[in-house]
Amino acid sequence: MTENSATPSQFYTIQSIEPSDPPSGTEGSDWYQYVIVQGSNKISGYRQGNLESVRQAMEENIELLNERQFGKRARIQQSITPKK
Repeated sequence: MTENSATPSQFYTIQSIEPSDPPSGTEGSDWYQYVIVQGSNKISGYRQGNLESVRQAMEENIELLNERQFGKRARIQQSITPKK
């Protein structure tokens, strides 16, 4: 399947980023719980930081997940050899 034929439900997206208490076994403040969805699949986790840094990190992760799923267009380098 190519990137152009993918439907929106096939892409990973951020469903929510909410302030949270620290996960069990951790300390500190400024924790957020995030949920990333792709169709009926969900990825949830915690990240420490301010809202903007957490959102940016999740957007970078989503970009990588979508590239992995649909393949990133690669550049092909061709070298032309002179004829003898």
